Amino acid sequence: MNAPAEFTPPAVEQALLRTLLRGGLRLLFRGLVRPPMPIAGQRAVLRLLTAVSPAPRGITRSTGTLAGRPCEWHRPQSGQWHGPQSGRGTVLLYLHGGAYLIGGPNTHRAICSTLAKRGQMDVCALDYRLAPEHQYPAAREDAVAAFQALIELGYKPEQIVIGGDSAGGNLSLITSLHLRDLGQAQPAALVCFSPVTDFTGTQLHEPPAGDPLIHRKWVEQALALYCPAGLAHDDPGLSPQFADLHGLAPLLIQVGEDEILRNDSLRFADRAKAAGVDVRLQRYPDLWHVFQAHAGMLKAADFALAEVVSFLRQRGC
Repeated sequence: MNAPAEFTPPAVEQALLRTLLRGGLRLLFRGLVRPPMPIAGQRAVLRLLTAVSPAPRGITRSTGTLAGRPCEWHRPQSGQWHGPQSGRGTVLLYLHGGAYLIGGPNTHRAICSTLAKRGQMDVCALDYRLAPEHQYPAAREDAVAAFQALIELGYKPEQIVIGGDSAGGNLSLITSLHLRDLGQAQPAALVCFSPVTDFTGTQLHEPPAGDPLIHRKWVEQALALYCPAGLAHDDPGLSPQFADLHGLAPLLIQVGEDEILRNDSLRFADRAKAAGVDVRLQRYPDLWHVFQAHAGMLKAADFALAEVVSFLRQRGC
C-alpha cells in the first residue's frame, strides 16, 4: 500500500505545539464527537472549536447560494465577483468533512481561505445536505448540482477543481465518478485530504501514537446514519475503493500517518494508479486526520496547502 510518488515531507518540528494540539483534540473532539453525544451536540462542539477563523489579508468572504444550497465564497482581490476570470480563473468547489453528520462552510474556513490566498483562486465551500436528515445519495446530488451550477456561472470544467476532507474527500471522489458515469466532463483536478474511500471499515489503521481525532464509535455511527438500509457498504457509489476508476480526474491525496483512515488513502491511491489515473499521494509523519485545518498555526499544514497549489499549477489550474 505504497503508491509511488516523488514527495519529501516537511521536517517534524513544533513539537510542543503538536503535543498541545494532540491533547486538545483528544479531549475536546475525540472525547466528545462520538456516541453518546447527540448529533446536535456534535455539531455544536465543532462550531465552537472552529469559531475563530478570520479571513487572511487580501481575501474576502461572502455567503451565497449555489444550486439551491447555501455556500460560502472566499475570493482574492477586492472580493467583488467579476465572473470566472477573477483571481487566476480557477474555482475550487470545497466539500467539508464531518462524517456526513456535522460541519459546514463555517467550520472549514482556515483551509478554504488559505487556499484562496495561496492559489489566488475562488473557493466555494458548499453546505450540502447531511445525515441523518438526508442519507446517501443526497450529498452527492448536491455536489453534482453545484458543479453544474458553476458551469452555468461561466466557469469551464477545466477551471473547476473539486476538493474536500474526510467525508468531503469521499464526496469529491464519488461526485467525479458520477459525473463520468453521466457522460459529463471531469473537473480539472481533485484534491482530497484523508478521504474516506471504504465504508466497510475493514482495514482501518492502528497508529502506534493513536488517532487523536477520530473515535471508532463515531465511524460506526456515521455508517449507521448515512448509509441507507439495504445498501451494501462496498457499493461503488458509496465506497469508491470498489469503483471503476478509469477516467478519473488528476488526483492529489494527502494523509497523516497517525490516523485510523490512513489505509483508505494508501489503498485508493494504489487502485487509482493501476487504473491509469494521474495520482499523487503525500504521507505526513507524526500528523493526524485533516491536520490542514490548522493552517496559519501549524507549519506542516501551511506546507501541505502550498503543495496543493503547486499540484494545481502543474496541471494548469
